[in-house]
Amino acid sequence: MSRNDLPPLGQGAPQRLHTEPPSRRGVLRAAGGVALAGAFGAASARSADAVGRRHSVRNLALAAAPSVWTHPGALHHPGDINRAKVRVAAGIDPWYADWQVLTANAHSASTWVANPQETVYRGGSYQNYAILYNDIAAAYQNALRWLITGDTAHADCAAAICNAWSSTLTTITGSTDAILAAGIYGWQFANVGELLRDYGVFDLEAFQQMLLNVFYPINHGFLRDHNFVCDSHYWANWDLCNMASIMAIAILCEDGDKFDEAVTYFQSGVGNGAIGNAVPYLYTDDDGYELGQWQESGRDQGHTLMGMGQMGALCEMAWNQGVDLYGYDDHRFFKAAQYVAKYNIGLDVPYTTYSWGSGSGCTYNEQTTISSSGRGGIRPVWAMLHYHYNRIKGLDDKYIAAMSSDLVGIEGGGGDYGTTSGAYDQLGFGQLMYAK
Repeated sequence: MSRNDLPPLGQGAPQRLHTEPPSRRGVLRAAGGVALAGAFGAASARSADAVGRRHSVRNLALAAAPSVWTHPGALHHPGDINRAKVRVAAGIDPWYADWQVLTANAHSASTWVANPQETVYRGGSYQNYAILYNDIAAAYQNALRWLITGDTAHADCAAAICNAWSSTLTTITGSTDAILAAGIYGWQFANVGELLRDYGVFDLEAFQQMLLNVFYPINHGFLRDHNFVCDSHYWANWDLCNMASIMAIAILCEDGDKFDEAVTYFQSGVGNGAIGNAVPYLYTDDDGYELGQWQESGRDQGHTLMGMGQMGALCEMAWNQGVDLYGYDDHRFFKAAQYVAKYNIGLDVPYTTYSWGSGSGCTYNEQTTISSSGRGGIRPVWAMLHYHYNRIKGLDDKYIAAMSSDLVGIEGGGGDYGTTSGAYDQLGFGQLMYAK
């Protein structure tokens, strides 16, 4: 049955409709997305039903790993970098305005000195993971300053941070929160390596080995078995950051199997990071805008906003390698971003009771209302979404645009939003690097 054969739904009614958009390349590879032999083979306990929300999700074939890799080609491609370079040199906003935010951040100073650790701990009685996320922010910001100005002092600083960590780090551990560290800091660090990959003093091979041996096994293992609890136990962000890490590592290492692993999980994984589970319900509001309820919306808005950044990073990296996750399943993520933005700029959105199973026994849980906790929070993730959906796709992103321009404004990065880990969950500087 096609979408046109389905009966019409009233405005505000939850929908779970799926249509297949073309990939960015416009053609599907013969395989249509490689099935992962054994990657998801470990059987986890399933939710008793989760009110059937997963049963309507159809697996849609999507183009897989590129035959020719683009470098740099994770969050930033050569066109983005050159545009920022030209606009900053000419003093044109919003690029120049964001450049000023970058250069005012202490992390972007070429005098930053790395503090590598042999073991990173997140969760438990002793934690030191803040050292890692501060060093990653410094490496990223210095890499941007080098790419835009050509000042090799910043490239040397970024490379020194990366080399120090790749020659020291052996383990990420702690509580189960160590999985979040491996995911978030995996994709962020891999992005720095991608920007530096051709810089002479950067030890690309050692950096690749660190990501492959320390980060990837945690990323892969978590998506495979979710610590042997119910598939729906973990919030969407847990899957998403690990998917993003696998994709970023794949790009850095030109590993097609890992790239396909991330793409395949996005479209048909069992956990809450897979697109159909992350966005379980669709609506149309009174003004005709399509919205998608986010999986963590009943939890709080801080983690919901985090999800926009994690899924956004995954989609942007795939896009730069020719795979359109942004548009996958009739732009399902776009509808979710519109929903989240609309609620966080102070407008009402519909909400359908969300239920899930937790623990090894899939204990039933439900959230009957959207959470206002953290509503209107500021995270530097919206410019990337606005410039993609509005400028590249030409979509009317009314709520995303308002969130980006009216609430968040010119985006900073790590060090501009406080000292806690949430302030470092995204790399930021969206107007500088994504404005079109």
